[in-house]
Amino acid sequence: MIPSHIDTWQMTEPGKLARTRIPMPALGPDDVVVEIAGCGVCHTDLSYFYMGVPTIQKPPLSLGHEISGRVVGGRADLVGKEVIIPAVIPCGDCEICRSGRSNRCLDQHMPGYSMGIYGGFSSHIVVGGRFLCVVENRGAMPLEHLSVVADAVTTPYQAGCRANLGPGDVAIVIGAAGGVGSFMTQTAKGMGAKAVIGIDINEEKLQMMTKYGADFVVNPKGKSPKEVRDLIKGFCKQQGLPANFGWKIFEVTGTKPGQELALFLLSFVGTLVVVGYGTDETSYMLSRLMAFDAQLIGTWGCPPERYPEVLAMCLDGRIALGDFVETRPMSRIAETFEQAHHGELKRRVVLVPDF
Repeated sequence: MIPSHIDTWQMTEPGKLARTRIPMPALGPDDVVVEIAGCGVCHTDLSYFYMGVPTIQKPPLSLGHEISGRVVGGRADLVGKEVIIPAVIPCGDCEICRSGRSNRCLDQHMPGYSMGIYGGFSSHIVVGGRFLCVVENRGAMPLEHLSVVADAVTTPYQAGCRANLGPGDVAIVIGAAGGVGSFMTQTAKGMGAKAVIGIDINEEKLQMMTKYGADFVVNPKGKSPKEVRDLIKGFCKQQGLPANFGWKIFEVTGTKPGQELALFLLSFVGTLVVVGYGTDETSYMLSRLMAFDAQLIGTWGCPPERYPEVLAMCLDGRIALGDFVETRPMSRIAETFEQAHHGELKRRVVLVPDF
């Protein structure tokens, strides 16, 4: 049954939240109404809320783009289905989409950013049904946990695809224990990397990642970039792996120190994929790319057609969600934002509607 309204937490302006009720919008022929099971709290939400990063849809609007739920209205063939809503919804018809890069469609929509006032920190959301990822046979996996697939897990998968990551590769994840980095670490191993090297300043979380895909870990606190590189080279030599070429590096922190370390580690025929978002500028001598015959790649979201592959990795255990996700009532959104902003969360929080 389609309700007449949507209960939601809106960002009325950067730094301010208000619980409110908005009318249910009219449905188009492809539209569905999704009753939200959970919405993950992403660093991008914090950028809009605390850092003044502009949204295309000006406030007031509801943030939140990591969404899972159940279809309760709209297209008859989808009603009753459990779904994951892609964080980046393309048009599907432009030249970029037809080229296979629909994640960077210029006419894309993103809940909580550019899809009108509607976002995931709500009771319901209306979206097009064309690109939904339908969840089948999830077993004991809670539907709300699967919300993080929409961004925190699919974004690393797309980064791995952009790097052509596969068997025999050495993958280095900078920010390996963070909210996205922990999934980047698992994804790299799940995609077949022979060795995954995790770098993070959170020692407790970093050591935890040795149980979830990291073969070798380095805490860069108090170490120069050269010392970090030497530790990695030493490990690679011991394991009979390439020690000075071909590394596939994933920068997930979005911080200037993380980016500078990633660029320092980039070497002969290596690949650096920039996954994390930050506002600081970082300088680099581009001629080094020429000399190394190396690649520097940006990545954004994930094409919806790849979501089923990622979902399968989560359901068959190659990517663990339960130990990295915490659910909370959505009424705790302000407290959760504050804790996330100050780096106090131990797991990625999924907010569950409790209006």
